[in-house]
Amino acid sequence: MSAIDTLKVKIFADGANLSDMKEMYANPLIKGFTTNPTLMRAAGIKDYQDFAKEVLEVIRDRPVSFEVFADELDEMAAQARRINSWGDNVFVKIPVTNTLGTYCGPIIKELSEEGVHLNVTAVFTLDQVKRIAADLAADTAAIVSVFAGRIADSGIDPVPLMSEAARHLAGSRPKAELLWASPRELLNIFHADYCGCGVITVTNDLLKKLSLVGKDQDGYSLETVRMFYGDAQKAGYSIQTS
Repeated sequence: MSAIDTLKVKIFADGANLSDMKEMYANPLIKGFTTNPTLMRAAGIKDYQDFAKEVLEVIRDRPVSFEVFADELDEMAAQARRINSWGDNVFVKIPVTNTLGTYCGPIIKELSEEGVHLNVTAVFTLDQVKRIAADLAADTAAIVSVFAGRIADSGIDPVPLMSEAARHLAGSRPKAELLWASPRELLNIFHADYCGCGVITVTNDLLKKLSLVGKDQDGYSLETVRMFYGDAQKAGYSIQTS
């Protein structure tokens, strides 16, 4: 067994390039997919709904998260119900607050009680996790996406927070999975597994590094030395030594 085979955390591919998503769908390691309006805009997506339906024509048997983009809670809820209607494998991403900082708890509670599978996103604190857990229906599957990578970017070790968040959800809302969002390196997959996260989203550039897991380190060292040497030779560099 490889180190990847022993992981309990599920790997979801994060992106908005349909060809990449199809490639990842062929990989049995990938258990689901997430996207967001920022990724879709960067990928040049013009029609949100058409893109989502294209994705769901290909990916029918693994969870796919699509995000609302309204700012008023009532409109968010209306968009969420519409997105939910697109497929049984859809999770609807709802931000923890709107752009004014208003907590989205009322619609999280309402939608979850209706049976809508939510992915509550842009979560950064344990207090937010606890508030969300209290509003999720106990019998409805959900995801709570904590942006561990961005937390780390701010100089804070996310591992203690993620471990405590995982314990809290397991004890209060066992059908809600903790998701490690915005990973910065492949090692974060193992961090997420250690913390008890149910899911980690991984971008395509990091997914391409999966083949490096378990790589012999002496061999990797020699490979790196040869790379430096080879590039110096190809560049024709020289140093006058006498």
